[in-house]
Amino acid sequence: MGKLSETFGALADPIRRAILARLAQGERTVGELAEPFDISLPAVSKHLRVLENAGLIDHRTDAQWRLCGLRAQCMQNAHKWVDRYQQYWEGSLNRLAELMEKQPQSKRRSK
Repeated sequence: MGKLSETFGALADPIRRAILARLAQGERTVGELAEPFDISLPAVSKHLRVLENAGLIDHRTDAQWRLCGLRAQCMQNAHKWVDRYQQYWEGSLNRLAELMEKQPQSKRRSK
């Protein structure tokens, strides 16, 4: 599986998206990341592993704490991919709006 596919696969889960949202505010310990969820610590660790394998987060050890942080590069790659399609659709919608504006108003009402 390609890195972009891993990124979107990791983003598919709402718990992982919530973890990323918390990490956007700064580094967190595994325990802090687990707090809002009604799942076991091993389940949170599995989610973190998926995020790390996708390159969305990294971790470091500080004494007995495992601190997780957000990695921006993979998110930027996903954003660039989505942005290409957003530009395509915006261009298509703009062209449609231009066509509609050129059409006489009487024809638009009769359809």
